[in-house]
Amino acid sequence: MHEVSIMQEAVRMAVEAANASGATRVLGLRLRVGQMSGAVPEAMQFAWEIVTQGTLAEGAALEIEPVPAAAWCSRCRLEFDCAGLFTECPQCHELSRELRRGRELEIASVEIATPDATADR
Repeated sequence: MHEVSIMQEAVRMAVEAANASGATRVLGLRLRVGQMSGAVPEAMQFAWEIVTQGTLAEGAALEIEPVPAAAWCSRCRLEFDCAGLFTECPQCHELSRELRRGRELEIASVEIATPDATADR
């Protein structure tokens, strides 16, 4: 399950950002996960609960933003939703070999609590 190592790295990066900002804890993390990234969001959520224990991110919320896959047709210049890497263009039926979206696996935002923030956050 490579989701554990993905989430370990995400937590490491979030905690590093919190430390650099003088934050007291990580409140939330938002990830963008592409349909074709190979990562399973449910497994990522499970791993999050485990790898945040004992860190500044313990108890933080994890939001996973799914990114649907989209291909590009070089012949008719159409971007279209797809389910795989090699997909036929629905307009001209040319085989598309260019995936425009769907491989993302990135941190979109980290929410942190700073020492001067209210206790309710």
